[in-house]
Amino acid sequence: MKLIQLLTLLLIVNISLSPPTYAKGENLKHSAVVLIEYQNEWVSSQGKLRNFLVEDDKAFAHAIVQSKKLLTAARKQGMQVIHVTLAPDVNYKVFGQAQFGLRAAIPKVKTWQGKMQDIHPDFVPQANEYVITQRTGASAFAGSSLDSYLRNNKIDTLYLAGFATHVCVESTLREAHDKGYNTYVVTDATGAFKEAQQDYFEQHILHHFGEGITVSEFN
Repeated sequence: MKLIQLLTLLLIVNISLSPPTYAKGENLKHSAVVLIEYQNEWVSSQGKLRNFLVEDDKAFAHAIVQSKKLLTAARKQGMQVIHVTLAPDVNYKVFGQAQFGLRAAIPKVKTWQGKMQDIHPDFVPQANEYVITQRTGASAFAGSSLDSYLRNNKIDTLYLAGFATHVCVESTLREAHDKGYNTYVVTDATGAFKEAQQDYFEQHILHHFGEGITVSEFN
C-alpha cells in the first residue's frame, strides 16, 4: 500500500512540474509575443551597440535567427504580436538629467538615433500588430502604453524575446511578474553580451519571475 501511495505521489509531483502547454487553443486569445528592441541598433551588423557591447556575436546572431522562427510561429498561430522599440528624441530630453545608468549612458554614446531606431526589415510589424514607440526606461512598461494595451485586450500571458537579455528583457520580466502577468522568456530568442550573462539570467534570475522555454517548445 505504501509503495502505491509513493508512486501516486511521484506521479502527481511529476505532473505538477511538467511544462505547461504553450499558446494553444483558448489561451491564444489571452497571449502575446512581446518583441523587445528588434531595431537596427541591435539586429543590424552596423548597429553601434551591437558592435561595441556584444562579445559573443555568434550567440547573438543565433538569437536573431531563432527570433525570426518565433515570429513566424506566432503569426501562424494567430497570436498577438507586440513590438517594443526605444526611440528617444534627438536631444534625449525624455531621459532627463540622469547622472548614471542607461539614461545617462545613452545620450553620451549617441545611440538609438536615425536609422538605428528603425525596426529591422526582418521584423517589420504587420498591419494588425501593435508597436510601442514611446518608452522611457529599460522595462517595456516604462513610460509606455504596454500595460494598458494588455489589460484592454485581456492579455494575461506574455512570451518575451529580444535584447539584451540581462537588461531590457530582464527588466520587463520583473515588472510583468509584479503586475500579475504570466510571463515566459523564449531563452534562445534572447541575446546578452556574453555567455556568462545569459547563463546567469537563465540559472539564477528567470525562475523567480517566470518560466523559460525555447522556440521549438513554443511551436
